[in-house]
Amino acid sequence: MNEWDRRILAAQGYVELGLHEEAQVELAALPLDIHERVDVIELTVLCHMHDQRWIEGLALAQKLCRLEPDQPGGFIHAAFCLHELGRTIEALDVLARGPAALRTKPVYYYNLGCYLARLGEEEQALQHLKQSFEMDGDLRRDARHDPDLHGLRQKLETI
Repeated sequence: MNEWDRRILAAQGYVELGLHEEAQVELAALPLDIHERVDVIELTVLCHMHDQRWIEGLALAQKLCRLEPDQPGGFIHAAFCLHELGRTIEALDVLARGPAALRTKPVYYYNLGCYLARLGEEEQALQHLKQSFEMDGDLRRDARHDPDLHGLRQKLETI
């Protein structure tokens, strides 16, 4: 394993542990050409999102969508950044244009539920949230504290 691969692996581990600052140190040490690798782009997006640097995260997530149009990650991240920027309708559009692989991810349905809840589409939101909970029960716990779902707290207990 060369030094660059070791740094990327370390950055992945740090991101998984929630140590985004340490991940950024590892990523910053990489040469510019390595920053064009999709795994490095995705790690950088995750670090930007953690730091609430939505515009920078969005730009890189959109790049991921172009580089890997059949992979769900870029679309999920781009939509999330758009939503955080107050561009929720655009976030829904990004998810709608995403690859079929998105529909295998519980977070896809969870995020759809959150975005629709924010737009006042409660019944549709609840349907998507229910599907996400069926796919990944841990998301139910997350929903209890998600500010996007504040208005649906009581209804969430019934699905």
